[in-house]
Amino acid sequence: MKKDIHPKYFDQAEATCVCGAKFTVGSTVESMKVEICSQCHPFYTGQTKIVDTAGRVQKFEARLKKTEALKATKTKKKIASKKKKSK
Repeated sequence: MKKDIHPKYFDQAEATCVCGAKFTVGSTVESMKVEICSQCHPFYTGQTKIVDTAGRVQKFEARLKKTEALKATKTKKKIASKKKKSK
């Protein structure tokens, strides 16, 4: 390896999760904070948990509600037009 071009490596770097868990890992930074770890990740815990940092779930649910409302109005219009045709 060339000297003075690689970042310093810390064998005992500390990673802290938002759930409070702390791990010792190897890294180029001395300490880091992470949003999710093996103690709080749904795959490892078996609990369903929505990890949403940018509001994507709420945006999706809003679009879904809007789509369902449009479908409901279209079906009402179809029923009304069928009744008019049958008269």
